[in-house]
Amino acid sequence: MKLFSPIYRRAMAWSRHPHAPWYLGAMSFAESSFFPIPPDVMLAPMCLADPRRAWFLALLTTLTSVAGGLFGYAIGYFAMDALLPWLQASSYWPAYQIAVDWFQRWGFWAVFIAGFSPIPYKVFTIAAGALSMLLLPFTLASIVGRGLRFFMVAGLMAWGGARMESLLHRYIDRLGWAMVGLVALFALWQVSR
Repeated sequence: MKLFSPIYRRAMAWSRHPHAPWYLGAMSFAESSFFPIPPDVMLAPMCLADPRRAWFLALLTTLTSVAGGLFGYAIGYFAMDALLPWLQASSYWPAYQIAVDWFQRWGFWAVFIAGFSPIPYKVFTIAAGALSMLLLPFTLASIVGRGLRFFMVAGLMAWGGARMESLLHRYIDRLGWAMVGLVALFALWQVSR
């Protein structure tokens, strides 16, 4: 089923829009606190479309994502009591419980892993605030985790350039479904523990 190909073509068209960096920054901020789509889906095509700006785009994505993470932290710190009934009824509740467990075990490293991996970072930002994690370690873990992730994506796309764009276009559906499968396996593994 070709679900990801049309999305990829649209993303490549949008990535060349003059206001695309503004949209990328807004999406990065929102994803760190409440929006479900990761900024990689804009960052990667934008770096493919203009490899010379890849490092700037990675920096923009990192900084706005960390700012959004601080907003998510504030949500958890100041509004967790109001948010809890909604969270318990949402699909994010199991991820939130995992985040709480990880904070109790690993603290700083939980934020770093969430920032770098495809795990929903927003859940960890809100949990960090709700659990009153120290702000400096939270911010540092976010900068390092998010920065490594976004600079890696930007670097790979800039290095691959037009060749990578063509290759991704050919295999995007397989890659998309493989990622869905990995996320499902990870979720099953967490539930079975």
